[in-house]
Amino acid sequence: MPLLHITVLVPFLLALMIALLRGRMRKLHRGWLVLAAPLALFIYFLTRIPVIKGGELGYETLSWIPSLGIDLVFHLDGLSLLFALLITGMGTLVFIYSIFYLDKRKEELTPFYVYLLLFMGAMLGVVLSDNLMVLYGFWELTSVSSFLLIAYWHRRQKSRYGAQKSMLITVFGGLAMFAGFLMLYVMTGTFSIREIWSQVGDISGETLFIPAMLLILLGAFTKSAQFPFHIWLPDAMEAPTPVSAYLHSATMVKAGLYLVARFSPVFAGQHEWFWIVSGVGLITLIYGSIQAMKQTDLKALLAYSTISQLGLIMGLLGMGSAASFYTGEEAVFYTAATTAALFHLINHAIFKGSLFMVVGIVDHETNTRDLRKLGGLVSLMPVTFTLALIGSFSMAGLPPFAGFLSKEMFFTAVLNIRQLDIFSPGAFFTLFPVLAWIASIFTFAYSMIMVFQTFFGKYQPEKLDKKPHEAPFGLLLPPVILALLAVVTGFFPNILSKSLIVPGMNAIHPQIAASSPFYVNIYFWHGFTAEVWMTLGVILLGIIVYRVYGRFSLVEKEWRTGLTLTHVYDGSIRLVENVSRAVTGLYMTGSMRHYLMYIFTLIIAVVGGTMLYSEGITFGQGQYAPVTFFEVVAVLVLLTGALAIPFAKSRVSAILMTGMVGYMVTLLFVLFRAPDLALTQMIVEVVSVTLFLLCFRHLPKLKREKVSLKVKVPKLVIALGFGVTMTLVALAALGSSPFEPISTYYVENSYKLGGGKNIVNVLLVDFRGFDTMFEITVLGLASLAIYSMIKLQLEQDNTPVLVRNRPEASNIRRYARSNDVLLQSVAKVAFVIIITFSLYLFFAGHNQPGGGFIGALMAAAALVLIAIAFGTEFVEKVLPVDYRKLIAVGIMIAFLTGIGSFVFDAPFLTQAFDYYDLPVMGKTELTTAMLFDLGVYLSVIGVTMNIIFTVGRDN
Repeated sequence: MPLLHITVLVPFLLALMIALLRGRMRKLHRGWLVLAAPLALFIYFLTRIPVIKGGELGYETLSWIPSLGIDLVFHLDGLSLLFALLITGMGTLVFIYSIFYLDKRKEELTPFYVYLLLFMGAMLGVVLSDNLMVLYGFWELTSVSSFLLIAYWHRRQKSRYGAQKSMLITVFGGLAMFAGFLMLYVMTGTFSIREIWSQVGDISGETLFIPAMLLILLGAFTKSAQFPFHIWLPDAMEAPTPVSAYLHSATMVKAGLYLVARFSPVFAGQHEWFWIVSGVGLITLIYGSIQAMKQTDLKALLAYSTISQLGLIMGLLGMGSAASFYTGEEAVFYTAATTAALFHLINHAIFKGSLFMVVGIVDHETNTRDLRKLGGLVSLMPVTFTLALIGSFSMAGLPPFAGFLSKEMFFTAVLNIRQLDIFSPGAFFTLFPVLAWIASIFTFAYSMIMVFQTFFGKYQPEKLDKKPHEAPFGLLLPPVILALLAVVTGFFPNILSKSLIVPGMNAIHPQIAASSPFYVNIYFWHGFTAEVWMTLGVILLGIIVYRVYGRFSLVEKEWRTGLTLTHVYDGSIRLVENVSRAVTGLYMTGSMRHYLMYIFTLIIAVVGGTMLYSEGITFGQGQYAPVTFFEVVAVLVLLTGALAIPFAKSRVSAILMTGMVGYMVTLLFVLFRAPDLALTQMIVEVVSVTLFLLCFRHLPKLKREKVSLKVKVPKLVIALGFGVTMTLVALAALGSSPFEPISTYYVENSYKLGGGKNIVNVLLVDFRGFDTMFEITVLGLASLAIYSMIKLQLEQDNTPVLVRNRPEASNIRRYARSNDVLLQSVAKVAFVIIITFSLYLFFAGHNQPGGGFIGALMAAAALVLIAIAFGTEFVEKVLPVDYRKLIAVGIMIAFLTGIGSFVFDAPFLTQAFDYYDLPVMGKTELTTAMLFDLGVYLSVIGVTMNIIFTVGRDN
């Protein structure tokens, strides 16, 4: 398997390992088990720097769904390398930090690290994917995993609210982005980003080009918390600090920036792209900086400062797109904005990551983040103060830290943009440096507030829950490393310029790089330039703003919010809930009969109407085989049983007649020479009747309802209409298909491509293996849902309580069993025979009637027989199997079998077979499909027995 695919796969495999180890190795903090993964990935990507710097790009492909043009194509260039290093490097530090931040005795750590690893893998997938559909899949996985991380402390209402808010907004943006991707595909006929680049000249005039651009930008703005979609980020601060330091400083919030940078070669030549990206960025910059001044919670202050800084980088990327309107030296002139964006992207991850960790330390040691309660901590926490000072000064843009350099480059970019002469009126561009300068003043002020309001001023021990002290070494180490990076990068910025920034520029401006290589040289002193005077003004006015803030005790002020975007969001959610509740109340009556009537009526209208108004539909007249006497008898018995069910006077009679109908269907399959279907139907009927009988004892006595003729007639019409519609659908399927039957393909290739003579089994485990894998997954989820519904109940106070713990249930016999000695004697012999037959069906199923599904149902039937004869307790004692875990093992085996094909550069779930001479057995066929079938076998046994035993135990 290609190395890039392994780097993405590693976090997911490690997450699976951690999940399977849950409950084991309790004495070891889970963080130590997973720390090696991000560190190893970071080292690997470091080794790629000289390769990418030398101009060699990584491009690796694994075939996945080639018929749809969807393959796992991963591409490593300067831009993706920069983000990969941020993801893995910050990930390593966050994992170290979390080990000392989260107490293994108080927190459930397994889910935390599973979610964190899922997020890391998804982010790597986003920045490395070249295929739009694969990128979108990873993009939404980042939303899901971040939702789980934000809601980690799920018992807190604010955590749940913040997680839901971030999920709804970012997924909404993701769906918009997905629509934009589809539009690009319609225009280009490819999902490859590289191939789309090559067609920009042909598609830029297309009608769908601008809508696709707007939708993609919507996805980027929601992810990177740009105004007005920023409202999710402050509420996401309810997540544990390691999550905030990782997601909200270096990774998730920068995914939108990555998307804008990645699609700059496609859209940067459009005026709309320039105005929207730069305009939204600058508005977000100044809005976030003003809002940060109003915050009293340290994490909220950092949240709004993050929004502001993300707006700064977004604005720079927009201004950098002006280079696409020029060629030669003029184009290079405007790429200074892109250079500043990439440099500040790195700096922001460094200083904001360290500041989040510092805030976490303050919270950890004082139990508060409230600025009104903090102060005077400098003597108690000197190391933490030093880290806060470095991070805050770098954020404020003060020398000698790296933040000063990227802020100066930002000023250069906004001053350069005034010379842009392709738009009218050009005087409008004067607003760019004005807005940037004002925002920088507030940035300076809130940076000073953070460090000096926290560590200087009056110490207020009476407002703190515990006496503060310096944090342990483990908590200090990650922010110390980041603080050192802020200093080292400030003194030696060209370490980054040549290794990461220039390759990143080449990826964002490939046309310019092709004509003239980029040269980036970053240094402190340029003379008394406009940028220096702007910086001096920022410092002077920033100090004044900070002094005014302290002089008038604005930290104590309750700011009037009025109508905010959060109020609009909350009102919209309430409106949607109220409307949906009102509409749902019109048809959700609680009656299964009503629901079936709605469903059947819709099917009659849609399907019947389609057949009525569609041309070319015939009903297969004259194409039927002769009807035999035995088929007529079987159908008559089947109809008799079906018609008798509504008139049954007891539920037992109804269940038995339902079983009779099923067995007649089995007989028809036998008569039609379909042994696989007959076996499956027979075992399904056995298990179904058993399940019905188990449920029967929970139901009230069957009573005949008195229903008026007005109610009966509509039901009769719907029943007849649905029956006629389904009959016509079956007949139309025989005579109306405009295509050649696909069954011919399966008959010709079942043995040649699948290595099996049993077409049905080859179809299930090879040709349609994807369907089978998802089917067993759905069955597993349904089984677990049944278990949850039966085992958990809601008391009046809505507190979940295990049913088995009810005191009144303690004296009830838990397990039903038979006292029939003859049944028990026969069951012992029958069990061995049935299990043997089950294994035969499993092993022989590839070439003879059978397979994993049928074999599993047969094994489940044997277990049900033993349970009826001896009781469920006996089965659990003899076979102490957790059937829920068996479901998971089965699904995992099936999934890993599919992934295994990647090792041989084959598409997912590609099966292989060959013949080998084995001792005793002689020439024997071995096929990977058997491993997949084993997964099906185990999962179906687990599903069936979990349902049977759960229902059978319930009292």
